[in-house]
Amino acid sequence: MEVESGRKIISSTNNKPSSSQAPPSEVEAAAAVEASPLIKLIAVASIAAGIQFGWALQLSLLTPYVQLLGIPHTWAAFIWLCGPISGMLVQPIVGYYSDRCTSRFGRRRPFIAAGAALIATAVFLIGFAADLGHLFGDDPSRQGTKPRAIAVFVVGFWILDVANNMLQGPCRALLADLSGDDRRKMRMANGFFSFFMAVGNVLGFAAGSYTHLHSFLPFTQTNACDVYCANLKSCFFIAIVLLLSLATVALTSVRERQQERVSESGSGSSSSALPIFGEMVGAFRELKRPMWVLLLVTCLNWVAWFPFLLFDTDWMGKEVYGGEVAAKEEALRRLYDRGVHAGALGLMLNSVVLGFMSLCVEPLGRRLGGVKRLWGIVNFVLAACLAMTVLITKLAQASRSGAAVVTQPPVGVRAGALALFSVLGVPLAVTYSVPFAMASIFSNTSGAGQGLSLGVLNLAIVIPQMVVSVASGPWDALFGGGNLPAFVVAAIAAAVSGVLALTMLPSPPPDLPSTKRTAIAAFH
Repeated sequence: MEVESGRKIISSTNNKPSSSQAPPSEVEAAAAVEASPLIKLIAVASIAAGIQFGWALQLSLLTPYVQLLGIPHTWAAFIWLCGPISGMLVQPIVGYYSDRCTSRFGRRRPFIAAGAALIATAVFLIGFAADLGHLFGDDPSRQGTKPRAIAVFVVGFWILDVANNMLQGPCRALLADLSGDDRRKMRMANGFFSFFMAVGNVLGFAAGSYTHLHSFLPFTQTNACDVYCANLKSCFFIAIVLLLSLATVALTSVRERQQERVSESGSGSSSSALPIFGEMVGAFRELKRPMWVLLLVTCLNWVAWFPFLLFDTDWMGKEVYGGEVAAKEEALRRLYDRGVHAGALGLMLNSVVLGFMSLCVEPLGRRLGGVKRLWGIVNFVLAACLAMTVLITKLAQASRSGAAVVTQPPVGVRAGALALFSVLGVPLAVTYSVPFAMASIFSNTSGAGQGLSLGVLNLAIVIPQMVVSVASGPWDALFGGGNLPAFVVAAIAAAVSGVLALTMLPSPPPDLPSTKRTAIAAFH
């Protein structure tokens, strides 16, 4: 039995058609549910704004905060590995159990509520790490490492990454549930999710850049928490309120029916202490060719994205502006800071374009002949943009050659770099929506669970992230340092992913006309 969110229960044992009437295929029957109203999809997708608001704060504020607490740089790198590690484990596990959840509140909603509550707890621990460290014995007047505050921060940071992965998978799975067999609505739902990610990015970067935010919450500044720490704490208070408000609206406006418990006897998983790992192996064994190709294209796509996402502001400060983060000359350090701030502005522009493009993915995909063709085309756009980093770098270096005083690059170079950030918002919108929509569609047609299928897709994202995080440093050092070697490899990966998307990736099944969906549902 399959229970879909807020709608009818489909059973293969009830209301069978007469023998004179040929039943539809099991695949179509399993998907034959009426899609929920668009407003419900928007309510669920809006949770992405709360999630991404917190991620934007992590990217813009937590690295300096880590240094403020005295965490060594080498250990900070290990802390950031929590994201891909938790994504590799948590999303598939949560997806597996959300597919089988028999709570009276539904399959996905309990996990979404738990994930939101855990994020609120984690953000509280991170924001109050310095205060809690002082409470447990740290001396705020002492310079250097604050071990108790670091312990609280690390615990909160790991909880935050686990909770983020716990929340995102069920949200996307619920969007697929609510879309039913309406594949157009499924693509639109993922487009909305991408749009709200952009909204969260813009709000998060804006809040993180406002240095007087703590003045609205004066209690955030304490003996153990200076002005910078108080601003971060204030931002996290806003993050908690935003996420819990959006999650509450979504969970109260969308209803799920309780799923009947399905016996798994004979499958071998009930006797296993950890059935999820057996299910994961089984899921990979049962993957059809379309899903395998989707995983390959997604993997190469993220091999292309991660070098730029990890080192974009460093590229602006080092290669474009010609600064050095640890230079003896103050002028070089100042140039690096200016470049980093220019990179932050580029990320803001990128998020704005990402938001607008997310709303255009569905109509643009139809105009270009399908979302797979759209994905292939924008992967070539991504490859071209990554290749352009070499040209922009060389132009910036040429402007500095022979100069007696090191100055910031010409206006044309700076404008070109910011334009590059902006254009990258176009392929990023497609990356945030199309692969997830295609995974949901392929899992519908194969009868697989949405949660586990999206968890398997997430492996094609986090594994490249770990590979790039570990290998990009030695690879760049092999060619004399800098970020360009990793960017060149990323451009090649993007081009290959574009070729595979256009030539090997199967097109999703055609959208069923509404009359056919109604006829199929009538059998049940």
